[in-house]
Amino acid sequence: MWITHVEISNDKTEEKLKMVEYNVKSEHAAEFIHDGEVRATLEYAAAHRNDVALVDEILSKAAEHKGLTHREAAVLMECDREEQVARLFELAREIKQRIYGNRIVMFAPLYLSNYCINGCVYCPYHAKNRTIPRRKLSQEEIRREVIALQDMGHKRLALETGEHPIQSPIEYVLESIDTIYSIHHRNGAIRRVNVNIAATTVENYRLLRDAGIGTYILFEETYDRATYEQLHPTGPKSDWAYHTEAMDRAMEGGIDDVGIGALFGLTNYRYDLVGLLMHAEHLEARFGVGPHTISVPRIRPADDIDPADFPNAVTDEVFRRIVAVLRLAVPYTGMIVSTRESARSRELVLDVGVSQISGGSRTSVGGYAEGVEDADRSAQFDISDTRSLDEIVAWLLELGYVPSFCTACYREGRTGDRFMMLAKSGKIGNCCGPNALMTLKEYLEDYASPHTRSLGVDVIARELKMIPSDKVRDITERRLGEISLGQRDFRF
Repeated sequence: MWITHVEISNDKTEEKLKMVEYNVKSEHAAEFIHDGEVRATLEYAAAHRNDVALVDEILSKAAEHKGLTHREAAVLMECDREEQVARLFELAREIKQRIYGNRIVMFAPLYLSNYCINGCVYCPYHAKNRTIPRRKLSQEEIRREVIALQDMGHKRLALETGEHPIQSPIEYVLESIDTIYSIHHRNGAIRRVNVNIAATTVENYRLLRDAGIGTYILFEETYDRATYEQLHPTGPKSDWAYHTEAMDRAMEGGIDDVGIGALFGLTNYRYDLVGLLMHAEHLEARFGVGPHTISVPRIRPADDIDPADFPNAVTDEVFRRIVAVLRLAVPYTGMIVSTRESARSRELVLDVGVSQISGGSRTSVGGYAEGVEDADRSAQFDISDTRSLDEIVAWLLELGYVPSFCTACYREGRTGDRFMMLAKSGKIGNCCGPNALMTLKEYLEDYASPHTRSLGVDVIARELKMIPSDKVRDITERRLGEISLGQRDFRF
C-alpha cells in the first residue's frame, strides 16, 4: 500500500490530510480515491510506458475481456509505441463489438431547474452568476417538455437539476418523476428516467429507488482533491468526501445501477482516468458490482464560462485513447458521450468504446417545448452536435449501428449484478439485440423520416440474422411484424 501526506491550500481553507492508507474497500473517500496511490500509479506508468514486455502482457490480459487494474490502464494510456497503440485500439473495437454488438442506446437530458447554491467555477449555474435567467419547470411545463421529447421518439431521459434546497428539493424531483412516467402521448412513453442530481442522503436515495428511477448519475468532475476544492469554493458540493462517497450511499439505499464520470479538462486527464477506475474498483470491491455507466464529458463553453481558463484541455486524439483504455479496463460498463462532442468526435469514439449517446438534446430549462422565453439563455453548456434525433438516428444507421431505445433490462429487474452476469455470460445477444431491433422498429413506424425508415429497415433485416438463438430470432421476427400492425412495447 502507498502512504501519503498531502497539503491542500486554496481560497476556502487550508487543510492537512492525515496519514491514510489506500484501501479499495474503505467507506472513506480519501482511502479508496487515495492521492498517493494515484500519483504512484502515474509515476509507474511513466516509467514503464515503453516496457514492451509489460505492455504486451497487459494487452494480452485485456484480450480476455476480464478488465484491467487502474495501474495497468495507466500504462496503456502512457504507451507511445506505434505497434502497441494500434493493438490497443484494435482490442477496444473487438471488445466493444463482442459485448455490445452494433447497438447504440439513445437518450436525452431533461433540465428541470437551473437554480443552484453551489459555486462551481466551471458551471454557469453557479450561485454568483447574475446573467443567466433562472428557471424552474412547473409540472405542467414538464408535461409539455416530455410530450415534445416523446414526439421526437425518445424513451429514456436523464433528469438534471441544479442543487437548491428550496427550488429543487427531493419532493420536487420525486413529483417530477411521477409526472414523467404518467405521460403517454400517442404511441410515446418515457420508459426509463435516469437521475442526475446532487449528492444526497441514503434516505433520499431510497425514495428515488422507490420512485422507479433507472440509473443514478453523479460526476466527480475531478478526482484530484486539491483541484476539486479550488473549483468548488462554496456550497454543499465543496465537501469532496461527501460528494465522492455519494455512490456508496446510493447503493446502500438500494440503487444498484449507478453512473460515474469525470469532466475532462479540469485537471490532468491522467489523474482523472486513474481516479475513475479506482472508483469503479471500489464499488466492485465493496458492493460486488461496478458502475453501470461511465461518462466522459469534456469542458465546453457556456454562459460566463471560457474553456480557455482551463489549461488542461483534452485533444481529440487523447480523448479517443481515454475511451479505448476505459473500454479495455471496464469491458462490461456502458460508456456515454453527449452532444457536448461534435459529430466527428463522437464518430471517432463510437467504435472503440462508447455505447450510449444523446440525440436532439437541449441543455436549457424548457428547451424542448416551443415558445419558451429565454430557454436558450438558460443552457448549462453549448451543444456541439446540434442535429435532430432523426438526423442522428439516420447517421448511426448509415455507419452500420443499431440505434436502440430499449429500456427492457431496467423494467425486467436486470439491474446491478444481474445485468453484469448477463453481459459476462455472453447471453446478452439473445436479449439486448432483439430488444434494440424492436425498439428501433417502433421508432421507424412512429417517428422516422422516409429516408431514416428506409435505412432502418435494411439494418433490421441484417441484424435479425445475427441473433444467436433460432427461437429468439423467430419470436423477434414475429414481433417486428406485429409492431408494423400497431402493437408496441415487446421485450425479452
